[in-house]
Amino acid sequence: MKRTTSRSGASPAAGLWLRPGRLGEVLAVATLLASALLPSAAAATDAPPPASSPRHDYEDALRKSLLYFEAQRSGRLPHGQRVTWRDHSGLTDGLEQGVDLVGGYYDAGDHVKFGLPMAFTVTMLSWSLLEYGADVADAGELAHALESIKWGTDYFIKAHTRPDELWAEVGDGDTDHYCWQRPEDMTTSRQAYKVDRDRPGSDVAGETAAAMAAASMVFREHNPHYASLLLHHALQLFEFADKYRGKYDSSIAEVKSYYASVSGYHDELLWAALWLHRATGRAEYLDYVVDNADDFGGTGWAITEFSWDVKYAGVQILAARLLLSGEHSPRHRETLEQYRAKAEHYVCACLGRNAADGNVERSPGGMLYVRQWNNMQYVTSAAFLLSAYSGYLSSSSSSSSVTCAAGGGSSAAASAGEVFALARAQVDYVLGSNPRGMSYLVGYGARFPARVHHRAASIVPYKHSKEFIGCAQGFDDWFVRKGANPNVVVGAIVGGPDRRDRFRDHRENYMQTEACTYNTAPMVGMFAMLNRLARDEAGVNR
Repeated sequence: MKRTTSRSGASPAAGLWLRPGRLGEVLAVATLLASALLPSAAAATDAPPPASSPRHDYEDALRKSLLYFEAQRSGRLPHGQRVTWRDHSGLTDGLEQGVDLVGGYYDAGDHVKFGLPMAFTVTMLSWSLLEYGADVADAGELAHALESIKWGTDYFIKAHTRPDELWAEVGDGDTDHYCWQRPEDMTTSRQAYKVDRDRPGSDVAGETAAAMAAASMVFREHNPHYASLLLHHALQLFEFADKYRGKYDSSIAEVKSYYASVSGYHDELLWAALWLHRATGRAEYLDYVVDNADDFGGTGWAITEFSWDVKYAGVQILAARLLLSGEHSPRHRETLEQYRAKAEHYVCACLGRNAADGNVERSPGGMLYVRQWNNMQYVTSAAFLLSAYSGYLSSSSSSSSVTCAAGGGSSAAASAGEVFALARAQVDYVLGSNPRGMSYLVGYGARFPARVHHRAASIVPYKHSKEFIGCAQGFDDWFVRKGANPNVVVGAIVGGPDRRDRFRDHRENYMQTEACTYNTAPMVGMFAMLNRLARDEAGVNR
């Protein structure tokens, strides 16, 4: 992650950034603070997607994206389960600890339930509906979208067993990654791990508070009682996260090699406070975001990625929304302007309009490129942020463009339309408008990855063969097969191609062929909104 800074002090990550270890491996993914201020060797390339981009069926993509969350379900599956190659799993989760932790989502192709990325997934699903819920409803997918959120929030309610106690992980990554089994056959550890007063986890508690607050707004119209329950948990979780401060990976050592909170917890505290302000309208939460803006890095760090770990760009864009919409008091304005400046650094970095050391690289085919491990998570999250921000600009009476610092004292403006065009181009790249002509949304289009790094998808369905498949047997009999997976994990967005648009569809190539819930979550609203625009455009062109 490239950073520029206008403040002194330590980086939010003074060491290497880590990403989830797959099969026991951990990837170091960013540089130290010292190198963040050096000219980038990977400056943005203004390479457009292929000129002959096909028209995409966004409604089909939307339907398929929501199927993916059913494939990732843990627990007792409902009667309406549409992904029929999955069955019940993890039915004793939490039993050893005397708590019911059945349910929730597996994060990727493994069977650990990691609380931090799961909560971020639910936050992004909820934000998708808050921005584009009417479009989801118009496409007939609102009920499925609500189910995808509720499957996560029902689990968080269970996991939040006391006001100052949150169960943050079920399963152990090390033992899980030694095995290649269907979730229905799991023999690996289902040890559960929690954060509490003595073992704090402000990052995971803060993100879960954000998820609950955002989801409470989604359910306010459809299920008011449930919305109130979610907000109650969100308020308690934020108070816990703020009062007992600490990184959850210092309290739960088992998560360090998989979802280490290298950015710290300050971004999650700001993020949660903004969502609580939006959910409650209480000034105290905006005061918190303004009063802690400098100390927590919200107005200091200019960030060029947005992810399950690094929330600063999302924080800054949410804060800029309040400025652009006038939802603030005069005392907040100056600080919100600073937040907006950092939000626009992120937008300009994606556009390639910043100085040379502050841009996101582009592949020759136009894909935003952050790093080799699961790069698509940054593509989909960027597409969503860019689209949301373009909407805030378009709706604002005070400003309709972004000002980018091009270096050498010069600046350049980018319109809301330009920002949105880049967002749409990233979505289209995912769907197949790329040099390979391949869709990275599994199950969509004529060509998509067939050997997704996913245990359940790569083994014969449980309903077809209930014969137990052992830990090593899965590797010997299924992982090594050269053919396509027997089950198509429809709606999954895989890690995707490298910086040169190259992609190897091999099951062992987990950096590129593993999918994660937080890759797809931002796309739910995007597909719905683009479906509406495509229909509008078709109507105009008739």
